[in-house]
Amino acid sequence: MSESSFTAPEEPQPASPTDGSLRHTRAKGEPRFPDGPKADPAGSHFERRIRSFQPRRSRVTAGQADALQRLWPKWGLDIDGQRTIDLAELFGSDLPVVLEIGFGMGEATAQMAAEDPETGILAVDVHTPGQGNLLNLADRNGLSNIRVGNGDAIILLREMLQPESLSGLRVYFPDPWPKKRHRKRRLIQPEFLSLVATRLKPGALVHCATDWEPYAEQMLEVLSAHPDFENTQPDGGYAPRPDFRPLTRFEGQGLDKGHVVNDLLFRRVQHLVDHPDQHQQPDQKPEQQSVDG
Repeated sequence: MSESSFTAPEEPQPASPTDGSLRHTRAKGEPRFPDGPKADPAGSHFERRIRSFQPRRSRVTAGQADALQRLWPKWGLDIDGQRTIDLAELFGSDLPVVLEIGFGMGEATAQMAAEDPETGILAVDVHTPGQGNLLNLADRNGLSNIRVGNGDAIILLREMLQPESLSGLRVYFPDPWPKKRHRKRRLIQPEFLSLVATRLKPGALVHCATDWEPYAEQMLEVLSAHPDFENTQPDGGYAPRPDFRPLTRFEGQGLDKGHVVNDLLFRRVQHLVDHPDQHQQPDQKPEQQSVDG
């Protein structure tokens, strides 16, 4: 299927709250989507830490809002850190499940789900319009192998997923945090990989892609140095873009401008010890997040 198959059509926006649209004035404390994702699912249950993501506020279309209201109870997951989830129960089947962290508006995720219906995709983001758009695409295209997670993927990995429950991890075009003082916010760090290793099955693939070359170099360095992962490339370098990762519209525009996109494909090695939680995991000690990072 082409990428355009998974691009939601533009929707006319209501001119005013009196035209029968979903927009209305909410009372103080009233949730934005009563049956949809929570604004802060983990609340104050967990310590503050240096986050690798920055929530973006943007307009939610009527179609996205409708999908959030209708489909969140069926296909949505608020990452509250208060329970361990059974992926077979979540997906209603024993599909192998890959975790995708950060999916934008969801077109590439929907295309991958359509082309590989025998794999479940647990797609996590904090961008409400993207969550609604992906749910809309899944519904419109009959994609029952997608679940949408709302919240912090670190809390999901650390608190809610069972050891060796995932068949893969996908991190496509994460925030590069280009300023030197912000590099500690980048997701792909040794401590993060140690946590990920405990949740991946032996042989599972970690697939990263970025168009920011300094970040690609850091990814390659930390993945190559980590004892629980091995590069799938014999030369120890970057991988060609695999067929299962769609070439997105925005990536194509970047390539036309001469941007370099690097893919990294690493495998979780077999020798992980029998007690996977012995690995150091991030956030075991509270860390105060400064305003400027």
